[in-house]
Amino acid sequence: MPLRALGNTINKAMTENQHFDAIIVGGSYAGLAAGMALGRALRRVLIVDGGKPCNRQTPFSHNFITQDGVPPHLIAAKARAQVERYASVQLLNGLVTDASITADGFHVCVDGNTLFSAKKVVFATGVRDLMPAIPGFAESWGISVLHCPYCHGYEVRDEVTGVLGNGDKAFELVRMISNWTKELTLFTDGPSTLTPEQSAVLQQHGIGIEQTPVEELVHDQGRLYQVRFIDGSACTISALYAMPAFEQHCAVPQQLGCAFTEDGYIQVDAQQRTSLPGIYACGDNTMRLRTVANAVATGTTAGMMLNKELIAQEF
Repeated sequence: MPLRALGNTINKAMTENQHFDAIIVGGSYAGLAAGMALGRALRRVLIVDGGKPCNRQTPFSHNFITQDGVPPHLIAAKARAQVERYASVQLLNGLVTDASITADGFHVCVDGNTLFSAKKVVFATGVRDLMPAIPGFAESWGISVLHCPYCHGYEVRDEVTGVLGNGDKAFELVRMISNWTKELTLFTDGPSTLTPEQSAVLQQHGIGIEQTPVEELVHDQGRLYQVRFIDGSACTISALYAMPAFEQHCAVPQQLGCAFTEDGYIQVDAQQRTSLPGIYACGDNTMRLRTVANAVATGTTAGMMLNKELIAQEF
């Protein structure tokens, strides 16, 4: 049965054991940018994508010049259409389930049963956010529960806003968000772990600290309007910033032995090279700056530097 690609139809019998210059794991913004750079360098590329970007609930993308205010799925669809124009680039719907290092590159397994080989591999697999067990949080994530003021802060400027978190990271986030609104409260969801000095600074700036555990985020189709607490009290709110924990969306880089940072990101250098020769990584799986613009920038860099490495090895 043929496998349906994101654009063209790729026949399993034709692609099994087929060799590429590069296989890109992940076909969102970073992966597509890497694919375009490599396609324009006349490289044979396979992009494998599972179709679940982390911003799939986000209604609009911002702070990406020429695309400000455009829905993310439209940006991705336009990017795919442009990448598909390069005949040497193929796009395949599927999940990379395994990979191994070989004498001349890599073997990559898709959906557990189709094997491809490549000289180089790019991981553009993003991260998976681990939502706290608060009703309404996951449903509002990317809509009115936000991770980045540079992506969404302008749209909720001067509105009644909260930060969900505790300790040093929460203090730093509150300080940043205060640039966009003065109607700001820190929800620690339990006893505060701020230092006395941090609490005093927030008080000086008129920022409240609410320690009552949160029971529910009340929303209408992802649009927050109330925080309810376990003691039955509640407060009105329009937006909430949070920095939930995350995990790598794909376990294959770790299985191969790629090094990771203390924060859990794939370790890369300025050329987007991982700690393992021939493996590159780009996008959200490598950095805290989770914006479409940064994903595209690192993807383009990965594609260009990978091609440069191939030229050096072949010339």
